[in-house]
Amino acid sequence: MINARPVSSDNSPDLLRQQQLVDALLAPGYFPRTPNLHHKPKLLETHISFVLLCGNDAYKIKKALDLGFLDYSTLALRQFYCAEELRLNRRFSSDLYLDVVPIGGSPDKPILGAEPTIEYAVHMHRFAQSNLMDSMLARDRITHAHIDRLSEVVASFHAGLLPADAHSSLCDTASIQAAMMENFSSLQPLLRTPQDLSILDEVYRSSALGFSACEPYFRKRAKTGCVRECHGDLHLGNIALLDNIPTPFDGIEFSSSLRWIDVISEISFPFMDLMQLGYAHFAWRLLNAYLEITGDYGGCRVLRFYSAYRAMVRAKTTSIRASQRSIATSRREIKLLRSYLDLAHRFLMPGRASLIITHGLPGCGKSTFSQIALEQLGAIRLRSDVERKRIFGLTALAESRAQTNTNIYSEQATQLTYSRLYELARDLISAGFTVIVDAAFLRYADRKDFRALAAEMAVPFVIASLQADETVLSERLIQRARLAQDASEADIAIYRQLQISHDPIRNDELSITVTFTNDGDLDALRSSVLEWTLRDADPT
Repeated sequence: MINARPVSSDNSPDLLRQQQLVDALLAPGYFPRTPNLHHKPKLLETHISFVLLCGNDAYKIKKALDLGFLDYSTLALRQFYCAEELRLNRRFSSDLYLDVVPIGGSPDKPILGAEPTIEYAVHMHRFAQSNLMDSMLARDRITHAHIDRLSEVVASFHAGLLPADAHSSLCDTASIQAAMMENFSSLQPLLRTPQDLSILDEVYRSSALGFSACEPYFRKRAKTGCVRECHGDLHLGNIALLDNIPTPFDGIEFSSSLRWIDVISEISFPFMDLMQLGYAHFAWRLLNAYLEITGDYGGCRVLRFYSAYRAMVRAKTTSIRASQRSIATSRREIKLLRSYLDLAHRFLMPGRASLIITHGLPGCGKSTFSQIALEQLGAIRLRSDVERKRIFGLTALAESRAQTNTNIYSEQATQLTYSRLYELARDLISAGFTVIVDAAFLRYADRKDFRALAAEMAVPFVIASLQADETVLSERLIQRARLAQDASEADIAIYRQLQISHDPIRNDELSITVTFTNDGDLDALRSSVLEWTLRDADPT
């Protein structure tokens, strides 16, 4: 049974004084660097902050609240957390976060920078709210390039963080359970219909079961350094496009346990957000790009739990907003809350896995196909060109001949690569994901091994064979070598060699093979993949 927990009232004396202070600050002329002294600042109010926008500046005042998971109830706490917000957010948004400003005087006549201090504000460089990624999505302004760049930004940020001591309380799995279950505390008072209460209890029970199933993996990941001091609240409303680069801001400063988290919990937030907003193709593109950079495919074991947790975090914050607003607004918030609850429920359901392998000569468009397919199916892709280089300590775009004395394309290296792909595919299928193995699979024996894996795991198996006109294919290989922006290093000479030596699709494979033509018409390829996924594929 879920027990409701009360939150601070908006009618507390401290909050009323803050409201008086904010009203005074909204008068023209209070803020420095204002282009027009007669211009009135604009107020943005969240469930935990007042944000005053004036000219090129933004001043954030933390609400005097104690919500259990967050405590800003005293001036000393607000000062401390303002300083923490500055420290933490400068890690990825140094140009946005300027300083902490004391506010003196009185609530009705405040003075910036004066003492004794009656309040503190985080001083930020202002940017247009229209630059927020959720806002840009609503205007259909987010591109594939933005999603790919976001994956790079987050992966790079995570790579630069030190892991938590596996023996510290920060790695205690009980804190993960507590964080998930705490999300339910404020929902029950707002969801009163039998259907709402039924799904709430179902998600509660599924969350408890999900935690038990994931707990061994939580422990394993903590021991291998996956718990780090992350952003903590990386939904799309906390990412702005600045100079066309996705830039996180407003990370969690008020709770170390909500900030020191598994990196997969972090990436699951924008993944969940994109799913909830109806951009599943972007969600799977983001996740795959992140996994390809980090190699953290083991994180998929806990991805669904964390995605459900993130949906419940949004449900909780939505419920808090609903309790602070008018009845009409609350109705809209409750509708949104229900959408998050439904999404959490779906994340906690078992996934339906399948295994797809590609087949084709270099340059035939296997990676182009697999990118389209993973977005359509909601799948995890494994690229042989990337994993081969990872085995030898190389990044995806590294030129192997210049950076290693080892022939990473030797027979032994190829066997290591396919073995690595096999083990990763097995683990991902076991976790309930459809897997696309993007490799040449020019040898019948390799295709047979993966077909046997699918049979062993009792999942559907498909060979996606890519064909291309030889002239088009040759031009692609020349262009790819010139641009040096692809993980594959196969050139015309290798193509000629493989053209002679490869094993064509055999008769016993025809019934499980789907052929796609990729002669350069991307729209035609996308249409054929979409038609196939709707007709024959078995998505998760």
